[in-house]
Amino acid sequence: MKKQLNKNLIERFSRQIVLKDIGILGQKKILSAKVLVVGAGGLGCPVIEFLTRAGVGTLGIVDYDKVNLSNLHRQSLYQKSDIGKSKVLIVKKKINSINSYTKVQSYNLKLNNINFKKIINKYDYIVDGSDNFKTKFLLNDFCLKYKKFLVTGAISKFDGHIFSFDFKNKKIPCLRCFFQEKKPSDDLLNCEAEGILGTVAGIVGTIQANEILKKILSIGQNLNGYILILNLLDISFRKVKINKNKTCICNK
Repeated sequence: MKKQLNKNLIERFSRQIVLKDIGILGQKKILSAKVLVVGAGGLGCPVIEFLTRAGVGTLGIVDYDKVNLSNLHRQSLYQKSDIGKSKVLIVKKKINSINSYTKVQSYNLKLNNINFKKIINKYDYIVDGSDNFKTKFLLNDFCLKYKKFLVTGAISKFDGHIFSFDFKNKKIPCLRCFFQEKKPSDDLLNCEAEGILGTVAGIVGTIQANEILKKILSIGQNLNGYILILNLLDISFRKVKINKNKTCICNK
């Protein structure tokens, strides 16, 4: 590993370095990791914060939105004085204040086929914190094409869904295998219409960050072809296998 741990870094990350599954070698892996987070909202905020605090070396942040008042109840990186300001600019400042060792690349844009192609190969791991299916399928298709590790999250009301896909493994399904209809309704992901309890976003985003860290460290089990379904009103968790669709693009 190119990254070296000085005395300051060892002290900063000592509580996770002491874990036998991480240690100095594991921390070096985290420091060398390059993660792209798409969406700096309810899911993206906890993902970004915990990956930063864990010591991820490079974070790319994609979002074209500005902070508004209704964001503040669940998007933990923002405060009242940030209203009206660019999310990616605020997030970059917050990351630097938490951990100046993390390099940040901000992308104040709306992803499409052209610009994402220029971005994706700079990163090894992709986190989907978007709130629409057009973006989710774009991430799915590009990660499939370029064999990236993708963690997708979705939230509504008191419910959360987390998927992870290691597309280096040709045997696993993709997001399109689960949402077999060509154009699922974005109403399923619309917090404005459906509502969302702020803690749900925090919990789901934290699990997404955990999936990334496990993959970086090559420890534990990732969902990888399964969906984790959370109902936080009833405190129920279900892990369900996604069947690979024979007619899906992931079989081509």
